[in-house]
Amino acid sequence: MKETPLSNCEKRFLLRAIEERKRLDGRQSYDYRNVRVSFGTDYGCCVVELGKTRVLGQVSCELVAPKPNRATEGILFFNLELSPMASPAFELGRQSELLVKLNRLLERCLRNSKCIDTESLCVVAGEKVWQIRVDLHLLNHDGNIIDAASIAAIVALCHFRRPDISVQGEEITVYTPEERDPVPLSIHHMPICVSFAFFKQGTYLLVDPSEREERVMDGLLVIAMNKHHEICTIQSSGGIMLLKDQVLRCSKITGVKVAEITELIQKALENDRKVRKEGGKCGFAESIPNQKITAFKMERAPVDANDVEEQAEEIIMKADPPLDVFAKPILWTPGTAQIGEGVENSWGELEESERGEEEDDDNDPDTLEDPKMEMEDVSIVSKTKKDDTIVLSDSEEEEVVILKPEKVPKKTRTPTSSKQENSSKKVSNKKRKKKRVSY
Repeated sequence: MKETPLSNCEKRFLLRAIEERKRLDGRQSYDYRNVRVSFGTDYGCCVVELGKTRVLGQVSCELVAPKPNRATEGILFFNLELSPMASPAFELGRQSELLVKLNRLLERCLRNSKCIDTESLCVVAGEKVWQIRVDLHLLNHDGNIIDAASIAAIVALCHFRRPDISVQGEEITVYTPEERDPVPLSIHHMPICVSFAFFKQGTYLLVDPSEREERVMDGLLVIAMNKHHEICTIQSSGGIMLLKDQVLRCSKITGVKVAEITELIQKALENDRKVRKEGGKCGFAESIPNQKITAFKMERAPVDANDVEEQAEEIIMKADPPLDVFAKPILWTPGTAQIGEGVENSWGELEESERGEEEDDDNDPDTLEDPKMEMEDVSIVSKTKKDDTIVLSDSEEEEVVILKPEKVPKKTRTPTSSKQENSSKKVSNKKRKKKRVSY
């Protein structure tokens, strides 16, 4: 999976901030991120945190046959793995160009600089030697992998203990840690890498670049040095041309940073040695800071109890006067009462459905129209002729509208008694009342 590319806006923003001597995490140009070292329960296991970049280091050993051209020297092997857990841009089981470059740089920094006495790893010349394997796993990627990996590798080698052995003739005996104390490795010096990122063709320089700064940089310079100011290796990538003064300035900065990191590593190793000697708890779980919940913890504030009565009287005087309270019950409607303040009671009022029924009952005589009126209307309409026109005018000044009469069908009525008509109308009125009540 390819990494998500930066947009043009992000690139311009980063470059503009670098030109103004500003960085996203608030550091200055020559500031190094905080380094934290923690050890596991076994010897040779450690985790190094460089800001948010985390690398796990594990050292192991075994007896193997030496190389033919170096029969009296042990073997050092370094392996760095970039897992997808650290970044989605890395693929598992595939060696990228970045991985090959980092592995070669680690070998030149640690093995070619002779930081470990390989002759002390020989057991029987030409037959058996110790092979020291250093496995480095990138847990989280936030830039500057090579610096974090070099620190993790040298810390794991310093913390590692190999089993003690004895040779009697051709027989080699390997003792367990319970039988004999393990033996530390013979380390001459501690080389540490420091990276420098260049921008605008070497115009601007940053120490310990982050992941976003690495994407927009033009070139990278890596210098490996020990606390004695001895340069172990130097590598430049990116195709930029550097001046002699720039390289010398970077080497001076590297000497200062390496001295600080070496002192931190020695303190961490000494603290771990004391804890193990005293029989205390050790491991990654103990190195995690305890984050306790302190939400219910309250600090006691001093209370001044002098002149409490006077202060209470002042507060009462400044307060608003109480509202009027009715002590006697108020009779709103017969059968109801109310004490104090509140909303008026509506128990004595009639509901809307009951009101509607009463109004319908009152309107019953009006709704019963006389059938004679209807007969008169029908007779008047029938007398009008088809060709006659009707003139409607409210006043003399208004326009006169002439309407042609429409064809009105003749109404025929069956002879029914007046009692039957009245009974049918009453039934229809009752149905209307029921519908109104239901609504």
